Amino acid sequence: MQVTETLNEGLKRGYRLVLTAQALDDKVNAKLKEAQPDIELKGFRKGKVPLPLLKKQFGQRVLGEAMQESVDDAMKAHFEEKGERPAFEPNVKMTNEAWQEGDDVEVEMTYEALPAIPEVDLASVTLERMVVKADEAAIDEALKNLAESAQDFTDRDEGAASEDGDQVVVDFVGKVDGEAFEGGSAEDYPLVLGSGSFIPGFEEQLVGVKTGDEKAVTVTFPEEYGAEHLAGKEAVFDCTVKAVKKPVAAEINDDLAQKYGAESLDALKQQIGERLEQEYAGAARAILKRNVLDALDALVSFELPPTMVETEAKQIAHQLWHEENPDHEGHDHPDVTPTDEHVSLAERRVRLGLLLAELGQKAEVEVTDAEMTQAVMNQARQYPGHEREFFEFVQKNPQMSQQLRAPIFEDKVIDYVVELASVTDKDVTKQELEAAIEAMNDE
Repeated sequence: MQVTETLNEGLKRGYRLVLTAQALDDKVNAKLKEAQPDIELKGFRKGKVPLPLLKKQFGQRVLGEAMQESVDDAMKAHFEEKGERPAFEPNVKMTNEAWQEGDDVEVEMTYEALPAIPEVDLASVTLERMVVKADEAAIDEALKNLAESAQDFTDRDEGAASEDGDQVVVDFVGKVDGEAFEGGSAEDYPLVLGSGSFIPGFEEQLVGVKTGDEKAVTVTFPEEYGAEHLAGKEAVFDCTVKAVKKPVAAEINDDLAQKYGAESLDALKQQIGERLEQEYAGAARAILKRNVLDALDALVSFELPPTMVETEAKQIAHQLWHEENPDHEGHDHPDVTPTDEHVSLAERRVRLGLLLAELGQKAEVEVTDAEMTQAVMNQARQYPGHEREFFEFVQKNPQMSQQLRAPIFEDKVIDYVVELASVTDKDVTKQELEAAIEAMNDE
């Protein structure tokens, strides 16, 4: 196939490919000869059908296949010879639309080439990693929060009125049309006001009651209520208040520890300390990753495929528009034009994406099947009851699979860079770590 360059501007490439009529005819004949031994027609033994007859019978069917294979082979040979990789699928189209059998086939191929990525001396990268130890104050604060979430209740002063968040102990009998209904009665029921555990409107009417009060609470069952004979009906609950109790934090002792699965308070403190340091390490990792990307971005400069930058900028602008307009869930909104800021951010993302891909390829970084399975499982948990369907969706959707694979690959390349870079650990306080995270998020 004859290949002639028609465009070479930056990373933009254009070529004219000509497949001569003779070359195409030879390709068709070759394919027919390859199939000839297996073809059987009436009047001929298997494998003995003359080639001219085969061409008359099957030539048109084979022609398109031969044409496509010839173009594909020419493109493959071209990329191997040039040592280039297209940023996107090349745009290929026939230019002689009035083509007839016996004519040469003329094809135009255009694409944007991926740039050559410069070598990076990762040993020259210097990084600082924040390290935070869980101190007694942080552990005590976490313990206090646990105690508050494991709250108990104690009697309010005699004659005190109930408040939202209090626990009232009540006897009640529910009636519809003056008749008590099954399941509508209880004695010594501990109800936390504001918990939303009863019919809407019930708990609010018990705010302000005192021990010994009797109160008729009138509510209407929701239309979608589970018991059909009560759905949408008005009911009156005759309530007798037996006690009014205020919430108090649980005592910080071994009993509290055992509520959270620890053998003792000391064991619980140790677990809290380990969990806090894991959280700190995760936050410090995010800052380290940003510093790695900043360092790499400062080290390299190369031409970027324009379409990749344009596509990324549009995606950034579209995403930010939806973040600023959360009430607009669909995509039936005016076109969002990327700003210079969006384009600048897109250039950084494309540049770093290409660099990390190059580093990962050279380092032979791979995402294992186990890592992918774990990623799919983590994502599937967002769809309780439909986990299996999500697994099947990922298996059938290469784009979704790539979306899950990409961040794992990126993190592994970041780890590779950190291994080769010069990293200094720096002890900081929790407050300094939080300030660094806030500053990073504000950028």
